[in-house]
Amino acid sequence: MSKAPLMPMATAVWLVENTTLTFKQIADYCKMHEVEVQGIADGEVAKGIVGYNPIMSGQLTREEIKLSSEDSNRQLNLITNEVEIENPVKKIKKYVPLSKRQDKPDSALWLTKQHSILKDSQIAKLVGITKNSVTAIRNKSYWNFNNLSAKDPVAMGLFSQKDLIDAIEKAERRIKREKKEKEKAKLTV
Repeated sequence: MSKAPLMPMATAVWLVENTTLTFKQIADYCKMHEVEVQGIADGEVAKGIVGYNPIMSGQLTREEIKLSSEDSNRQLNLITNEVEIENPVKKIKKYVPLSKRQDKPDSALWLTKQHSILKDSQIAKLVGITKNSVTAIRNKSYWNFNNLSAKDPVAMGLFSQKDLIDAIEKAERRIKREKKEKEKAKLTV
């Protein structure tokens, strides 16, 4: 038993007031000194502290207290609930201010020029605009194409360098896979 209960002083107060456990058992359970627990019982320590029920908080059971009350040499065992907290790595769409929204088509233009291997859908996902807009920019039919100026999206903070590298690597894998499929098709014909 290496872990202490939540709010050990308040838990000790509750155990002193509501159980017949020995001071040593309470002190061991709450990671306190036996003299402190005796001071709680005498009313000298923890004045004004409201007792904290370890049964209600799921740290002890009534059976555990009963077994330890009957055997003064038995220690109380803290119930630990092992709960795994998942940390899914989901990209959260963040708010883009109005002043930065014109940077998205500019960034898409930069990506189409600098990294032409990226699919329109990859660029749209990275920059945060529609695939149709990226296609229009690539075809130079975007409604405001004459006013666009290519700008590096990483430098503007639209996404990280790691995101760009991951997208480029994915595109390179796709191209290699397509080349292999073409070679297999040539060999079978």
